[in-house]
Amino acid sequence: MTSAATVPADAVELLVRDAELLVVDSEREIPGGWVAVVGGRVTSVGSPGSEPTARRTVSAAGRLVTPGLINTHHHIYQNLTRSYAPAVNGSLFDWLTTLYPLWAALDEEAAHVSAYVGMAELLMGGCTTSSDHLYVHPRPRLVDAEIRAAREIGFRFHATRGSMTRSVRDGGLPPRSVTQTDEEVLADSERVIRAHHDPEPGALIRVALAPCSPFSVTKGLMTATAELAERYDVRLHTHLAEDRDEDTYCQETYGCRPVEYFEDTGWMSDRTWVAHCIYPDDDELRRLAAAGVGVAHCPSSNMLIGGGTARVRDMRELGLPVGIGCDGSASTDHASLWMETRNALLLGRFRGGPGAMTARDALDIATRGSARCLGRADDLGHLRPGACADLVVWDLHEVALAGALSDPVEAWLRCGPARAWTTVVAGRILVDRGEPVLPGLADALRTHRVIARRMQQGA
Repeated sequence: MTSAATVPADAVELLVRDAELLVVDSEREIPGGWVAVVGGRVTSVGSPGSEPTARRTVSAAGRLVTPGLINTHHHIYQNLTRSYAPAVNGSLFDWLTTLYPLWAALDEEAAHVSAYVGMAELLMGGCTTSSDHLYVHPRPRLVDAEIRAAREIGFRFHATRGSMTRSVRDGGLPPRSVTQTDEEVLADSERVIRAHHDPEPGALIRVALAPCSPFSVTKGLMTATAELAERYDVRLHTHLAEDRDEDTYCQETYGCRPVEYFEDTGWMSDRTWVAHCIYPDDDELRRLAAAGVGVAHCPSSNMLIGGGTARVRDMRELGLPVGIGCDGSASTDHASLWMETRNALLLGRFRGGPGAMTARDALDIATRGSARCLGRADDLGHLRPGACADLVVWDLHEVALAGALSDPVEAWLRCGPARAWTTVVAGRILVDRGEPVLPGLADALRTHRVIARRMQQGA
């Protein structure tokens, strides 16, 4: 650390230096590189020997430095029902109907503490930006509680105002206790946008609109939500083509396949990204690509629920933005973006052969691909000068790395487990030496334990 008395006035605020390899983006890597930060932005990157003077220095000696990973699909509140035994071996629809009654107990305190703990977990896994799909609303202002947690931490957060309006009474899956009327959803969606959405470059908080799925809201709400998103210039998110049961449901209910229904409701747009997208046929995939729709690939969730996996290689070749999502903590049971990126590598090779996916491909999906899904390709997902200063210094134990001498990026995903040694968001260090720098975390964990026990035992 440089002494404050000797720091010149033009010193950068933060310098991460001596990286074994600095990955600026998929086109540029710098052995021994450094990255300088001022005002929450990357100001310069360079090779060893050209470092600027800094007020604070982080040594990345022997470690890989990458842009922060970006999570494009999550249900953070579900960490309150993680690994819930009665649900773990069911199909998607079985799993949902088992857990909906538990989630009916969600309130502001539960939404806030689950978000605080969930964001700490994301930071430890190298995630610097996350969206969240909160679609159960048994009580008001749950999205506000999540955003409050993000502001307290300094986490970059894209909250989505999710919704469900078709309960079991209307031929849907959820109980009435977690659904709302179309009018309630639209009014609160507009309120949340006005209260919290920041459209400016470098924003820490943004809002998107996110009806849960084709089978959980009315067609009228899907259409009206797309119109509202266009009026306020915010993004759209939903689950699409996740499960074969969804195909059957849409055919029986709407007389068409999910992608056709999606198109009919005005969602086929480059402001939209969807979760999973496992079952589109070739023509549907081409139509999604032509419209610029993004896909959140959720490899661990797909494997645990056993419902297939997205055709990531085909999607990327067609030009679809493809990002990484960890999905909900009650289906995936973790929120490690490193693990999701590794599983994207493994699934890609399992599906398409050894040439179908490299570690750099997987990293590009988890950074630049995810940034495209969130409409943030300019300022997130890379470390070029002008980008948001969101980065990770990765730590792998020397035993795990023994013999891995030729390629730090391949070793990062192949030789793990890796953890974030340092996680920086907007120039602020939020994980230091592998531990979250969050003064409220111990209290949040105690409260989380009480609420999770009450929610599960009250089922």
